[in-house]
Amino acid sequence: MTALDTRSEAPAGADHAQPVIRLTGLTKRFGSGPDARTALGQVSFDVTGAEVVALLGLSGSGKSTLLAQLNGLQRPTSGTSTVLGTDLAGTGDAGLRELRRRIGFVFQQFHLVGRLTVLENVCTGALGSLRGPRLGLFTYPRAIRERALDGLARVGLAEHAFQRADTLSGGQQQRVAVARSLMQRPELLLADEPVASLDPESSAQIMRLLRDVADQGRLTVLCSLHQVDVALSWADPVIGLREGRVVMDLTTRDIDRAEVMRLYTEVGADPAPLPAAVAPHTGER
Repeated sequence: MTALDTRSEAPAGADHAQPVIRLTGLTKRFGSGPDARTALGQVSFDVTGAEVVALLGLSGSGKSTLLAQLNGLQRPTSGTSTVLGTDLAGTGDAGLRELRRRIGFVFQQFHLVGRLTVLENVCTGALGSLRGPRLGLFTYPRAIRERALDGLARVGLAEHAFQRADTLSGGQQQRVAVARSLMQRPELLLADEPVASLDPESSAQIMRLLRDVADQGRLTVLCSLHQVDVALSWADPVIGLREGRVVMDLTTRDIDRAEVMRLYTEVGADPAPLPAAVAPHTGER
């Protein structure tokens, strides 16, 4: 399968702002010597503007490793990578911790505390901005609780604020997780398979919510997915990975389902990377 890229041709009059994400030749290896494994190889792409970016690929293609790189949880082996203006390779631990305060993360498994109320779970999203532990809902500042209620209203769960989190459906729990991640007022939202364990209706609700978050909050969302139809329905660009390399970088208006499915059907094909530098795009739909 050859690499595809039409996003490098920005429309006339595009705003060439500082990319939210800029990766050039990003490589991540684990181990050393003959046992070394390359999880990401020469990954290059830009993400600019408020949009939903779908990251597609088979299990083991490097999607989760890439998200860990973008969140500063792992350092690259080589290449250059800048997220929200921060050089991931050249920034110390304190700088990476500060970067993570600007990045929200939504997980596949929700990671809610089941015995706590929905509202308190959302409040925990603000812990990074507070000093000291919190022992109960009413130990959070009133402003935080009010903002958490607003967040629950935004995801359509205000009426469940004082309900135990473990009594909600899977789709409802994932909406709580999104509201929690937005409590830190992120500039970038990463989502690792957020709909993998949900039914089709709940999946559509979560993706619609992420789409609305991007559109209304001018927030960039990078979402790893397996579901091709979901990606084509809700994302702007689609970035495809195979064996740790980018083999597809297209907007959804420039691709069809059959082309995306090649990521999953041509398993034996040699991955071909995109050119070393991909020009930024505007995120206009």
